[in-house]
Amino acid sequence: MPAPPRFWRKIPKRYNLVGSKCQECGQVFFPPRKICPDCREMDSMEDFQLKGNGEIISYTRIHAPQKGYEEEAPYFVGIIELEEGPRITGQIKETDSDEIKIGKEVRVAFRKIGEDGERGIIHYGYKFELV
Repeated sequence: MPAPPRFWRKIPKRYNLVGSKCQECGQVFFPPRKICPDCREMDSMEDFQLKGNGEIISYTRIHAPQKGYEEEAPYFVGIIELEEGPRITGQIKETDSDEIKIGKEVRVAFRKIGEDGERGIIHYGYKFELV
């Protein structure tokens, strides 16, 4: 029997914020790594479920979005430092610029990102919302 397509094999990670943790030095990474960038250990990385809580360390407001996202403009994108340490980039689901500030707490939320064609596969991803 042939192996299922990669799309289906990756579903457990698709709707979770799964990174990796080095069992040698304890560093946590997102996206997952196969080799620890800090201690260079090759066989010590394990999947690690991130909670998705963090704080905004930088952000910007997008006025001229890429093709396909014109209806969402303007929107905010920020660099979020998660409680476990990794910094990740993500959209901040807030339209009031007075609410978004450096140091504000956020949490991950999985939302529809797009779809392929009129009847295509819906793609979900993570965004952040203010706590």
